[in-house]
Amino acid sequence: MNNLKIKLEFHYNEYNKSDFVKDPVRFPHRYTNPADIEISAFISALFAYGKVELILDVLEKIHNIMGESPNEFVKNFDVEEGHEIFGKLKYRFYSTQDIINLFEILHNAINEYGSLKKLFLAGYRKNDKNIQNALAKFVLNLPAMGIEGYYTRGTNHMFSSPLKGSACKRLNLFLRWMVRKDKIDFGIWNEISPAQLVIPVDIHIARLSKELGLTNLKSTSWVMAEQITENLKKYNSGDPVKYDFAICHIGMLKKKF
Repeated sequence: MNNLKIKLEFHYNEYNKSDFVKDPVRFPHRYTNPADIEISAFISALFAYGKVELILDVLEKIHNIMGESPNEFVKNFDVEEGHEIFGKLKYRFYSTQDIINLFEILHNAINEYGSLKKLFLAGYRKNDKNIQNALAKFVLNLPAMGIEGYYTRGTNHMFSSPLKGSACKRLNLFLRWMVRKDKIDFGIWNEISPAQLVIPVDIHIARLSKELGLTNLKSTSWVMAEQITENLKKYNSGDPVKYDFAICHIGMLKKKF
């Protein structure tokens, strides 16, 4: 067996545990209803950038506001009440208004389609090489359900598109959670093959992937994400993104792979 394959499997088994207290995926794991998991996961993924402590802090505040059922909160969300509910809550590129816009977008999407999965599947084709086209349609349709003037710096950051070259780290992270199935990922979007997923690339994944020879590119982009994914398919053609959680956390902790 290839030496890197052995290492990838070893680290996957080491990290595929239900102890993910330092990861935003801990929030959707609070719920058992797929509708609540989906909403919590989407919001948690969109806020997954920056220092882990700050990510977890803002997500804790948002989940406290949403309460026992994120799906019901979104379905019943009212923009006017949103200003009072969220107060001055903001996070890095996301202003308070961006956060309110996000919840209005989700409110409209859920009430029109029933779920984010149904909206995503509207642009999905099972014969596509990967989820690039479906993701591009998803980020084109989803923000269009918000209020006029939704294109702010914050919403552009939330809904980055692979067609514009973005690595789409947060959206690919959300898709990994929804499509794959193990102790970390939920596997509730079983209409999509894990083989079509693209790895969520951030600075940690990019750095370690260069060290492991999974990419020869310098700049983080959709092309880099595809290249890393294609190279990981040499070790698991049906589920290349399986190794993402382990690689990311080893990179964050600056451990040796």
